[in-house]
Amino acid sequence: MTDTNLSKIKHIVLVLSGKGGVGKSSVTTQLALSLVDKGLKVGVLDIDLTGPSIPRMLGLDGRQVHQSSQGWVPVYADERKNLACMSIGFLLSNKNDSVVWRGPKKTAMIKQFLQDVCWGELDYLLVDTPPGTSDEHIAIIENLKEYSPDGAVVVTTPQGVAIADVRKELSFCKKVKLPVLGVVENMSGFVCPHCTECTNIFASGGGEAMANEYGIEFLGRVPIDPGFTTMVETDGEGSYVHSFAKSNLFPIFKTISGRVVDLTTSSSS
Repeated sequence: MTDTNLSKIKHIVLVLSGKGGVGKSSVTTQLALSLVDKGLKVGVLDIDLTGPSIPRMLGLDGRQVHQSSQGWVPVYADERKNLACMSIGFLLSNKNDSVVWRGPKKTAMIKQFLQDVCWGELDYLLVDTPPGTSDEHIAIIENLKEYSPDGAVVVTTPQGVAIADVRKELSFCKKVKLPVLGVVENMSGFVCPHCTECTNIFASGGGEAMANEYGIEFLGRVPIDPGFTTMVETDGEGSYVHSFAKSNLFPIFKTISGRVVDLTTSSSS
């Protein structure tokens, strides 16, 4: 691995969950945007090879990766180039094409992402992962080992069935010696689009209880917000990248991202 690709990145944070459908990509997207709002330079590496969502979340569907003398140039989501993104979604001829790969090819693709993407100087690289504890997770941990990642943000929903699978992710982090920065309880309630009142549809507090049980930082609850879906599906100036600061979830992620910054800067000092 060459010095020019990851050596200029100050902090590397993985976004993990043992359960699918808990909103890792949406948490990654909003965490990235809130870090950019703090004036930081951020990269998002999407290693969910069979279900890449980050390009769509950031309004980058249809964009292509370009080559430079130093490697792949990531796709930028903003004019100031403070938010860079790399995903297999940019490499598919059709975004609806399936990726049917066995473990070794997935591992090789992740290694190539880490070797060949020219990120430049970044304050944070966020790695959006698929659910579980399989090939992609082992590959990213092994290839990042020499760069000492700051840790993981673990995402769950409040229900017991999700908590049970997320416990396996915490076990994985312990086995591979990856620090857990904290837990985010996603889909914790529903924000009414008319009165903005929050109703607990799936119950609430499961993620916080698990965090307390394991002695892990609880980073916060994120409710379901219909406005988020609307903004993600909007292009141009109304897209989520441009409208995030006006969203109902912005204050929540401003607090969560602030805590992530505190935890990563204190651990590296």
